[in-house]
Amino acid sequence: MTQPQLKVSAAIAEHLGDRSEQQDRVAIVTSERNPGAVLAIVADGMGGRTGGRMASDQVVSTATNLFKELSERDTSLSALLRQMATEAHTVIRLSALSSEKEPHSTMAALIVKRDFAIWAHAGDSRLYLCRAGRVIHRTIDHTVASQLTSEGRHAEAEVAAQHYKNVLFSALGIRHELKIDIDETRDLRVGDAFLLASDGLWGYFEDTEIAAVLDRMPPREASKQLVKSARERAAGRGDNLSLAIVKLEAPLEVPKFPVPELQAN
Repeated sequence: MTQPQLKVSAAIAEHLGDRSEQQDRVAIVTSERNPGAVLAIVADGMGGRTGGRMASDQVVSTATNLFKELSERDTSLSALLRQMATEAHTVIRLSALSSEKEPHSTMAALIVKRDFAIWAHAGDSRLYLCRAGRVIHRTIDHTVASQLTSEGRHAEAEVAAQHYKNVLFSALGIRHELKIDIDETRDLRVGDAFLLASDGLWGYFEDTEIAAVLDRMPPREASKQLVKSARERAAGRGDNLSLAIVKLEAPLEVPKFPVPELQAN
């Protein structure tokens, strides 16, 4: 039997925070060529006032255009996510403005279709997968601190987390080699919820808080609550913040109508 189409409920939110310019970009996109597929993406631009926004705009624009060209016969979604990242990375590198700092952007992107989800990230924008009030998966930030931790250099990682917490070793447009992490699941269930967020949002929450909010609230209300709490906790010193929430609900039931019996003449 064909896997029933889970109903997708989604919302996005962004806030300027206490900055003078908004350099985050967030979008949720559907495609007429691939009914039932949904793309969610968050990009956090950096590198000067115009450079950061240019970079995040490029990430979302490239991802949206490639996703809308996707047809139902295109099966390699991992290749598509990698193409989104590498094409945006190339354009950002070519568009670097000499008068600005080096422009670059994070990327967290998710594609959901039926009971399948696949995601990619570069930088420190995160993806969380929550189930029944728990975070069951979270992406690992591409920061110097996380890299040192993965190498077992915990003392150095603690220092880096305190003094260099925003230093990235991978992001789109960066001079170094681009690292893209891709993961997937074929075990989606009713009630599962994804959060994609820039560090201006997730930096104010423990995993348990995020999971609890996504579990008890629909996406629109959850996004409002997370933004409200982040702004309160920022106490006037908050960064740009952006988020996308995708939550899976029970499949829509097709109404059944009684078929009248034919009477023989």
